[in-house]
Amino acid sequence: MPSSQLQRSADPSGDLAELLAGVANGSRSAFEALYHATSSRLFGICLRLIPDRAEAEDVLQEVYTSVWNKAAQFDVARASAITWLGMIARHKAIDRLRALPASHGQAPIELAEKIADPTASPLQHAEALTQRERLEGCLELLDDRRRTLIRTAFFEGATYEELAARSGSPLGSVKSWIRRGLMQLRTCLEP
Repeated sequence: MPSSQLQRSADPSGDLAELLAGVANGSRSAFEALYHATSSRLFGICLRLIPDRAEAEDVLQEVYTSVWNKAAQFDVARASAITWLGMIARHKAIDRLRALPASHGQAPIELAEKIADPTASPLQHAEALTQRERLEGCLELLDDRRRTLIRTAFFEGATYEELAARSGSPLGSVKSWIRRGLMQLRTCLEP
């Protein structure tokens, strides 16, 4: 396969079937181009089935070993190249999941009482709701400019510089407005 043709095939939108034919003929450059064109997509398939990144990377290596050994079995009449590659990745990931120990990530039932429940208790949920309602009420007491700046800063994670640019105001003014608004909120929220 000429090098210019190989470069064109390395593009993800290129002809993967042609690269697979090159791999079937033992072309290392076709294999490398195929890897670069498809590895991110196949790694995504592996990660979706196996959340442990190291395990997913191992499976991806097995996928390409299998592709190197079985490229001649690819039939363009039966499936597209990416579908065929995706099926190999999926099957290898499922095989790895089946090979993992059944107790992987599971604790004995005797430990159930000692494991903390990550969800809030009804009391904690009610307290959080009350605090949120108090915060919303105090935010409503602020003037529109301060309320908007504080909400944007804390809920969207905007920096002072971004807020100044968005509002078209000087940076020092934005900082002062937010500082004064936070002092008003603290006063309002104190018991």
